[in-house]
Amino acid sequence: MPDRPHAAVIGGGLAGVAAAVALAERGVKVTLLEREPYLGGRLAGWSTRLRDGSTVTMTRGFHAFFRQYYNLRALLTRVDPELRWLVPLPDYPLVHADGTRDGFTRIPRTPPWNALAFAARSPTFSWRELSRVNVRAALPMLNVSVPEIYQRLDHEDALSFLDRVRFPAAARDLAFSVFSRSFFADPRQLSAAELVTMFHLYFLGSSEGLLFDVPARPFPHALWEPLAAYLENLGAELRLGTPARVVHRSARGGLRVLTGYADGVDVDAVVLATDVRGLREIVAASPDLGDAAWRARIDTLACAPPFLVVRLWLDRPVAPERPAFVGTAGFGRLDNVSVLDRYEDEAHAWAARTGGSVVELHAYAVGEDAAVDALRKELVDQLYRVFPETREARVVDERHELRADCPLFPPGGFADRPGVTTPDPAVVLAGDLARVDLPVALMERAVTSGLLAANHLLDGWGRPTHPVWSVPNTGRWGVLRWLDRALGLPRPEVQPGQRPEVRSS
Repeated sequence: MPDRPHAAVIGGGLAGVAAAVALAERGVKVTLLEREPYLGGRLAGWSTRLRDGSTVTMTRGFHAFFRQYYNLRALLTRVDPELRWLVPLPDYPLVHADGTRDGFTRIPRTPPWNALAFAARSPTFSWRELSRVNVRAALPMLNVSVPEIYQRLDHEDALSFLDRVRFPAAARDLAFSVFSRSFFADPRQLSAAELVTMFHLYFLGSSEGLLFDVPARPFPHALWEPLAAYLENLGAELRLGTPARVVHRSARGGLRVLTGYADGVDVDAVVLATDVRGLREIVAASPDLGDAAWRARIDTLACAPPFLVVRLWLDRPVAPERPAFVGTAGFGRLDNVSVLDRYEDEAHAWAARTGGSVVELHAYAVGEDAAVDALRKELVDQLYRVFPETREARVVDERHELRADCPLFPPGGFADRPGVTTPDPAVVLAGDLARVDLPVALMERAVTSGLLAANHLLDGWGRPTHPVWSVPNTGRWGVLRWLDRALGLPRPEVQPGQRPEVRSS
């Protein structure tokens, strides 16, 4: 088309690739700039050679592909229409050091029966403890609407909210702490509104259940290589290993993106889809971006505390009855254990060839002064408690990833969180750091923000936009909504505003 617009997408993670796909599919010329030599962002993977000579893929750790991730799955169907590379896990137990154990297999998927069945079957609930629950304080969990829930609960941290609701301590540690720590944050640093929105997304607001799928291949082979080929077939240009440094107005009235090699690209629009530090660096170096208020909001964005991933290649298998993934509580700073050879083809092939196993340990919110060696020892010692047979295993090789680049969603931070649009209609923001007024989180928020960013540009160019799906943005039962209005916490007035076009599942 003679009026074909040109957009630069800065960042090659889920948000950036989602935006690039959405734009390229509508005939937009796309140049994607990624500072690393590979796509993926926090789902990236790279080759490494073990001491035994094996070449394997290392990543930043386990990710769960929940079935409520409608927009993520729609993106992935571009390269695998049947999603054959996603395999379901039959269950993922939550295990407490005191012996308490919960699971989600045999729990019905449809609300409210899922919540009732979970409470009835879980050893962490008893009628005596349930009778102590502060029903009035818990009512917002049953009637979630975004952004209103943030106006009701964003001032409070997740742990204080759970204490005020008076959930049984074991249930809080096993279930709700797993949700909060999936944001890589201590529950004392996480907004209660984020926790309640997650509870709605995964449990009370959807009928897909709490079980999830995992990739049967390492991320580069399952996701990024096929998506890169798909983008290139659409005419997109992928510049890997090319960091964007500055965005400014060009002489012809458009935008010019300068890269780390002193050259640049002239475009009509820019999608900023970097992590928190990358975004802050670009905005600080680009005085043409936004206005003073917007730039100040970007400058206040913070990263969650560091997290550590320890992957061990062991010389013997773990016990056959062990699950592929287990969440833990009460085992020091160990948050979960995954056995990769149970589901990933590359790890399975290594284990079959050597008679060993591949085990991964996660610790979230470990503190800014975390020392890898000491923390690694603690996690391995806790592994011996969770899977005692591993105590006799010899470590063939291991890799560690200590990172601190996930966004933090602290109490009181929602009002200043930047949204997808910016003061410049030609510049949009994407990533899980962005405010999205829908009940989405984590990987789904990243992809959803990328779609919304692309849709904003497409709409401005008079081109068709893409559908955006979400779980229902309200409580599912009229009687509970009535109780919330009648008995619940005061409800602030929500100012009307422009909302994204959303199809409710």
